[in-house]
Amino acid sequence: MGLTYNSSQKSSLKDTFHIERNEDQHVIALAGNPNTGKSTVFNSLTGLHQHTGNWPGKTVVNARGEFTSNKNEYILVDLPGTYSLFASSVEEIVARDFICFGDPESVIVVADATCLERNLNLVFQVMELSSRVILCINLIDEAKKKNITIDEKGIEKELGIPVVLTAARNGVGINNLKQTLDKVITHEIICKPKLIKYSEEIEDNVNKIENIIKEKFPHLNSRWLALRFIDGDESIYKSMEQYLLPEDISFLRSVLENIHPDLDKEKIREFITEENYRIAEYMKKTYVKEDIKKLNRDQKIDNIITSKKFGLPIMLLLLAATFWITIQGANIPSAMLSNLLFGFQDILTEWFEYFNAPSWLHGFLVLGLYRTLAWVIAVMLPPMAIFFPIFTLLEDLGYLPRVAFNMDHMFKRACAHGKQCLTMCMGFGCNAAGVIGCRIIESPRERLIAIITNNFVPCNGRFPTLIAISTVFLAVSSNKYLNSVTPALFVTLLVVAGISITLLVSFLLSKTLLKGIPSTFTLELPPYRKPQIGRILYTSLLDRTIFVLGRAILIAAPAGAFTWILGNIYIEDLSIIGHVSSFLNPLASLIGLDGYILMAFILGLPANEIVLPVLLMSYLSTGTLTEFENIESLRHTLVSNGWTHLTALNTMLFSLLHWPCSTTLWTIRKETGSMKWTFASMLIPTIVAFIVCFITTLVFHLLGLK
Repeated sequence: MGLTYNSSQKSSLKDTFHIERNEDQHVIALAGNPNTGKSTVFNSLTGLHQHTGNWPGKTVVNARGEFTSNKNEYILVDLPGTYSLFASSVEEIVARDFICFGDPESVIVVADATCLERNLNLVFQVMELSSRVILCINLIDEAKKKNITIDEKGIEKELGIPVVLTAARNGVGINNLKQTLDKVITHEIICKPKLIKYSEEIEDNVNKIENIIKEKFPHLNSRWLALRFIDGDESIYKSMEQYLLPEDISFLRSVLENIHPDLDKEKIREFITEENYRIAEYMKKTYVKEDIKKLNRDQKIDNIITSKKFGLPIMLLLLAATFWITIQGANIPSAMLSNLLFGFQDILTEWFEYFNAPSWLHGFLVLGLYRTLAWVIAVMLPPMAIFFPIFTLLEDLGYLPRVAFNMDHMFKRACAHGKQCLTMCMGFGCNAAGVIGCRIIESPRERLIAIITNNFVPCNGRFPTLIAISTVFLAVSSNKYLNSVTPALFVTLLVVAGISITLLVSFLLSKTLLKGIPSTFTLELPPYRKPQIGRILYTSLLDRTIFVLGRAILIAAPAGAFTWILGNIYIEDLSIIGHVSSFLNPLASLIGLDGYILMAFILGLPANEIVLPVLLMSYLSTGTLTEFENIESLRHTLVSNGWTHLTALNTMLFSLLHWPCSTTLWTIRKETGSMKWTFASMLIPTIVAFIVCFITTLVFHLLGLK
């Protein structure tokens, strides 16, 4: 299979992929474009018998599962979603290398029934690599809703491989897919892929190289290798060095001497791609019937949502509406949770008094550790439980890729990658998740830019601070709905400011530390789909809300205990926090803050959620984290400690722009493998935060404002 279809002739291969298997198990690869439902097919086949990890030497996640069909035992390897095997990204290299060198016995390629034409390019490429290919055309339920009909028998005859129609999320066609796989593995079905023939010039060169490879290595896929040699795919040499023996690599390199020196490899790559899409278009016209009315409906929606005139205003309106719903909806449940959790604190105190526990133990565990947990849960959980489902709903509808489309030209002007917009969207929930999401960016240079600047998007841990302070200083009306609209609009403006600074810093990085030209990429605009409520709730509440909340709790609890120690150890008349704040005050004054605010941000390094409660503790000299009963009490505390509108503005700007939290920094270290870039990811936002706050302070003073 692949480059090694004869398993008895694998002496030239290194065992690199480490697929642990029993002797009777068959290794199957699962490939496909993003947004084809490939993961749903994987889950339908393997159920709970699966686990994830990283590919050897790569940060790309892999999933492996097991299932049995008709007494045949299978190991299913879910390859990264990719549009092509022309290796321009880590994902494409991983998918290609596994099919080439991982020795799968068959490859299932998942395609989207609603946009089959653009999925066939990958199918053609896999057919060149493997003789046992099964085409799984998924999402036929969505196709039916759009009145799209597919002639699978015609496609099967045209391609020379078995074709199975499925709707994996409903289980439709999955048994048929298993039965087809059984027949392919047992040779009951003989796959005879009909490979695309190219121009006479290409075929002449392919034949010349192919004959040499066949003679020396009859077990290698000589045609596919010959095509890669003449289309200039340099990455294939790196892969061969990783998977083949040195003497074989030397021979294969010598093959290149037989290529005509005047061969234009770039034109050959373009011609191969054009030919693939030409045939895909022919197959669509021949074997797929579409409802023009429904296609036109989607096009009309896109003409508005992705237009230059309305695209960005609609995006900002949706963002502001999301914040308003989050702010307005979180008030009551947050107050209820606060009353419940802080009420339990009194019960804990009674228990400690009953057992005559020392006061320092009560302070450390209850006033430090538990009170921090109560604050984080009460403040974070309600907004997240509202924000994440809305965000996931927009994602499920297919809106987020259209946001990336609308902003692509901005990132191109900033010499950054258009997919950086998608990683920014992930950062709204958690910057650590946004950093991990940067894996979708192929270029290492542009991936680093996205990682360093992801922090300028406010994560869920910073929203409580932004919302609380904006509500305190902007909620001036007696109308509670108006009081939630104004802060929502201001937080939206802060997000826009963060995006603007992201673009500016990305541009500066691309012209200094990370010079380069922005790369092109394929961005698929998925069809609009009916939201899956079950999936939205599961993804938003379990995968995101509970995950982020759990991480915050694990980090914030020790931080709260540590803060209690700092606030209760006195040197002369001041606690340690007081002394450090006095030391920081001259620097903080330059940027419109005070020493206590700067100290709160430093102590908030483990989790941004605790910045505001630490600040209140310091102001009130309570030696413990303090909750505010209502907005007016918070306003009174801040104003009595010298806060002005400048202080509020700069605190929000500093919260928006300052260094990442410890979890994000740890994730950056893991993703980049470099302390240098981890340090840069902390230093650059900090410098930006100080500069921006210094400028606003200077402007306020020059204008005589407070």
